[in-house]
Amino acid sequence: MSYKDKFKPGVYKHFKGGMYLALILAKDSENLEDVVVYIPLYDNQESNTKAWIRKLDDFMGYKEFEDGTKVKRFEFVRER
Repeated sequence: MSYKDKFKPGVYKHFKGGMYLALILAKDSENLEDVVVYIPLYDNQESNTKAWIRKLDDFMGYKEFEDGTKVKRFEFVRER
């Protein structure tokens, strides 16, 4: 099963602890890669960014640390 088949809109927890609402899959206009459009569910006074995009493979994939440890970058929490 591909990441595209596994993705579902909803609330996700980032490995650093922040909560995000993943809204929809979109296409990058330059290379037609699938990207996730998501918004933070917390107030960040330091950033005026209201929405983010990330390649689907990165969003659904793993973050690898220098010591070789891997964690899911985003963990599905619940539907909206």
